[in-house]
Amino acid sequence: MAKKFKRYDRDRPYLNILDFLSEEKTFLIIVVVGLILAATATTSANLAMWIGFFFAAYAAVANDSIQSLGTFIESNKANKWWILWLFIGGIFLITVSWSFYTYGGDVTYQRLTNPDGTTDYPHPDKFTFFQVVAPLILLILTRLKMPVSTTFLLLSVFSADTSGITSVVIKSWSGYLLAFVVSFLVWYLSYNTIRKYFKSRKYSNYWVVVQWIVSGSLWATWVMQDGANIAVYLPREQSFSQFLVFALTIFFGLGLLFYLRGDKIQGVVSEKTRVSDIRAATLIDLSYVILLIYKLFISTVPMSTTWVFLGIIGGREIAISISRKKRGNKHKKRALSMIGKDFGYAMIGLLVSIILAASGNAAIRSEIYNSIQNLFT
Repeated sequence: MAKKFKRYDRDRPYLNILDFLSEEKTFLIIVVVGLILAATATTSANLAMWIGFFFAAYAAVANDSIQSLGTFIESNKANKWWILWLFIGGIFLITVSWSFYTYGGDVTYQRLTNPDGTTDYPHPDKFTFFQVVAPLILLILTRLKMPVSTTFLLLSVFSADTSGITSVVIKSWSGYLLAFVVSFLVWYLSYNTIRKYFKSRKYSNYWVVVQWIVSGSLWATWVMQDGANIAVYLPREQSFSQFLVFALTIFFGLGLLFYLRGDKIQGVVSEKTRVSDIRAATLIDLSYVILLIYKLFISTVPMSTTWVFLGIIGGREIAISISRKKRGNKHKKRALSMIGKDFGYAMIGLLVSIILAASGNAAIRSEIYNSIQNLFT
């Protein structure tokens, strides 16, 4: 019966589309309603601000499960979802509360402001349709399991000029290269030792403690970096009531994320080699958090943590595929294919970000046009 169905489905490819529409009807309804709300909300700056924020909160949390929480979710499948949620959610509340009280209402650790008080990402007096709809684009790409950069997609539409975009791109790409090289060297030089030590499926309970400490540190560092992607819709200095809405919305959004065990984007992490092993997951997160802390303190320019994560995962997969003693190129081709796919999806996200930024910002359109014109003159 199954074989007949598959042959019938191939002969009539439109059935694949109908199946997709049937399976994703709830999500598609959410997107359509969201587009209508985005179109109508621009008549009121306050309404557009909150609708954009709610979209961004859900989209950013859902998308970034791949990087900061993906390995934690994958290696803790045996634990109850609400225990994981209260742990991660509690760290989030502590982290943003510290920034709120330390920086006078700023929950982003000054990612959106310069040391002199100016900003490359001003809070708009009037929101454009493209600013409000940007999180919905991120939701769609997330649903397609694309590990795109939340930073590129959400911050680019608020950038005052192209310098706000180029600075983020340069810092993010340098983070990717650094992460790839460091991760490759760590796993390539220590592969035999790690393989020998991790050969047994059993591990000490100390690994659980270490992993939760490392994952908690990683999550707190991620919030310091990427919290700006969500808070960009709200005033740079929030009132206490605005802060409560901001914090509690994301807190309960994390609960939904853990209840769904990462949802579809989690597949990007699950397909990687032995990520479900708590020891391997801990080593990945440890190298990730060290790089994030380094990038966090060398500059206040926002950075795509997705690109750093992809660099770490990519370097690890290449190192493992080269170090394996099995004959043939099967593992190497598989690793290259996964890295190429992830990198390609991230580049798609960057391209979409630039298109959205140019569509919603006349100054950026003008700068891009002038840059292209200068290339041919």
